[in-house]
Amino acid sequence: MSLKERITEDMKAAMRARDAERLGTIRLLTAAMKQKEVDERIALDDAAVIGIIDKLIKQRKDSVEAFTKAARQDLADKEAAEIVVLQGYLPARLSPDEIAAEVRAIVAELGAKGPGDMGKVMGAVKSRLAGKADMGQVSAAVKAALAG
Repeated sequence: MSLKERITEDMKAAMRARDAERLGTIRLLTAAMKQKEVDERIALDDAAVIGIIDKLIKQRKDSVEAFTKAARQDLADKEAAEIVVLQGYLPARLSPDEIAAEVRAIVAELGAKGPGDMGKVMGAVKSRLAGKADMGQVSAAVKAALAG
C-alpha cells in the first residue's frame, strides 16, 4: 500500500471513529497533496508525499513558536497535536550520528572542501536523505563537515 493510499484509509477510519482532530489534520494533508498534483499535473509518489508532510510539519513548528510567543497556548497545542498526526506518516528518521556519517561520505565522494561547496553538497544530500532526516540537522552537519 502506498503512503497516499494509507492516508486515504486513515481518513476513512477517522471519519468512522468521529475523531475530528485527526480527521481535520488528514484533510489538510490530502488537500496539500491534491493541490500539488493539480498544480504540477503529476501523480505523487511516496517521496513527494513525504516532502509535503515535511513542509507541513515545518509550518506547524513555526506556528507553535509564534503562538507560544503570543501567549496563545490553546492554538499552540492544536498545532502540536497536528504535528504528532503528521509525524505518524514519516519513515523512521536517522539519528544525528547517522546523518553526520552520511554527510561525511557524500563530502568525500564529491571531494568538497570548504564552505564554498555547501550548495553542491546540500544538493546531493537532499536527494539521498529526503524524508529520512530533518533538513535543519542535515544542514548543520554539512556546515560542520565542510568547516572541519
